[in-house]
Amino acid sequence: MKTKMRLIASLKIWVVIYPSITFFLYLFGEAMATIPLYQRTFILTISLVPWIVFLGVPFVDLILDKIRPDVGKK
Repeated sequence: MKTKMRLIASLKIWVVIYPSITFFLYLFGEAMATIPLYQRTFILTISLVPWIVFLGVPFVDLILDKIRPDVGKK
């Protein structure tokens, strides 16, 4: 994979991960504060990885395809 394509892929993933983690912690952070760190991390990742892989990144791809059909393709 070319460097430019890797950069675009990493930026698309980051665009989904950052707001997803922030929103998740906003909603559940206080309730999960008493749970040990390794369990909070497990809950966070088991919830967000499927969201990111199956919905978040494909949604970003859809938006980018509508804005600029040539971005992220090859």
